[in-house]
Amino acid sequence: MQDASASPMSSEATPASADSNGGSDASESVVSTHVLVPIEQVHKLRELARRTRIHQSEYLREAVEDLLAKYGRPTTGGNQ
Repeated sequence: MQDASASPMSSEATPASADSNGGSDASESVVSTHVLVPIEQVHKLRELARRTRIHQSEYLREAVEDLLAKYGRPTTGGNQ
């Protein structure tokens, strides 16, 4: 099991296709990104990841998907 507070250089930063929980297709490209997050949110995310044994990166990918679903424009077949 990975430490919930894994550094960007750890195996936690491997592509989602290598993550058994990622559900990503092996042909999908992934990139690393850097964001600044308030320390209190970092602590809460680390604790959640530790408690649930789900990687922080998985929660962050889910959050991005939720935001894109909420605010993003449809990419195909939608009315604009």
